[in-house]
Amino acid sequence: MRILVLHSHLGPNPRADDLDTLAMADAVSGALQQSGHTVRRAGFLPHELDGLLFQCDLVFNLVENVEGQDELCAIIPTMLEKYGVPFTGASAAAIQLTSDKPATKRILRAIGVSTPDWCEAPDWRGLDSSCRYIVKSATADASLGLDDGAVVSGAMVEARATDCKRRFGGRWFAEAFIDGREFNIGLLEDASGVRVLPLAEMRFVEWDERRPRIVGYGAKWNAEDPAFSATVRHFGCEDAEPELAAALHRIAHRCWEVFGLSGYGRVDLRLDENGQPYVLELNCNPCLSPEAGFAAAARRAGYEYGQLIDHIVRTALQ
Repeated sequence: MRILVLHSHLGPNPRADDLDTLAMADAVSGALQQSGHTVRRAGFLPHELDGLLFQCDLVFNLVENVEGQDELCAIIPTMLEKYGVPFTGASAAAIQLTSDKPATKRILRAIGVSTPDWCEAPDWRGLDSSCRYIVKSATADASLGLDDGAVVSGAMVEARATDCKRRFGGRWFAEAFIDGREFNIGLLEDASGVRVLPLAEMRFVEWDERRPRIVGYGAKWNAEDPAFSATVRHFGCEDAEPELAAALHRIAHRCWEVFGLSGYGRVDLRLDENGQPYVLELNCNPCLSPEAGFAAAARRAGYEYGQLIDHIVRTALQ
């Protein structure tokens, strides 16, 4: 087939996570070419998309932001659905539902899935000054703004959110900080509906206890940050803790169904001190770089990287 690998258009002074988007596009393009497809790569610019679509049979959608705004990603599947062009990953409706984290949390609460308490500007209703919170972007992914200062007491939430808005723009909210085990659950659509990939637990190895246990921006994108090598992905929950694994599977299936995910996706959650799972957020189109968590989980499930990319393409055509 003729496949257009569509990724975010990078402006001047791109961040480390933006540059990773290009590396991901390179890897996906290479895998598609090895499978015999004719591949064209392009950064998403709305005024150029029409011309590109006349030259492809399918779009491999890797766009993570539009003009630096993650919340605008639903534009791409909206346009592709309108033109009737097949594409990989989630629908416009699913991306729209999950691109706003507080809105996602409201839906999770409504369907009975546990998610940490949270509060939002401007009134910060429900804020408890005696509790710890993690201040997060309401719409941006890639751990933007998550550093050691992101975990604060309730009394410092508003100041932290104001500072993040000044530095990064956008909306910020505060989520009750669960200082427990963290799991990333990959989901891959197949002929039976959806498959939960082997459960990945992020472990904090030889961790500096002065730092909050979070997979922050440095842990993901800065090899010189000690957290980069101290956050280690671990598999084996299914054998070691089958009851916990079964509970996480049920939650992941519920999220997939209610939010109408398709193709592939990821559910991130943490356990509290009693082992109760709390969903933090959903990622409709998680990173597909060969060394990223989704590809690692797929390998554990028997999909080498090229097989994974080919599977995603075939699913998009069903």
